[in-house]
Amino acid sequence: MRQFVIDDLSREECANLDNYLKRHARPAGIDGMYWLMLADDLLGEAQQGHQECGPFYLAIELVKDPGRERLAVELLVRSETNLHCSCISYATPAQRDFLLRFLDRMLAAEQIRA
Repeated sequence: MRQFVIDDLSREECANLDNYLKRHARPAGIDGMYWLMLADDLLGEAQQGHQECGPFYLAIELVKDPGRERLAVELLVRSETNLHCSCISYATPAQRDFLLRFLDRMLAAEQIRA
């Protein structure tokens, strides 16, 4: 799986990231999992003809286990309604830029230095 990982986080940093994600992403129904939704203008060619499969998102996992604290963000664009469709694909350059800007804002806002 292609992903970005930020590790060596402290418990306090994890708590701060968790609070930020609760405010700026959508909880995925599993503790520590969030969905970063993609706006329609960010949809790639693979997703554009598949409105019935939307919304589309990138998965963010915050691991808060002692000694394993980390944030992992997948580069796979997922569909909320369909697990097996051609619209599920790796992020386009524009989608990766959106993700990196989100991560930069989050790390700066929460003063994460890891």
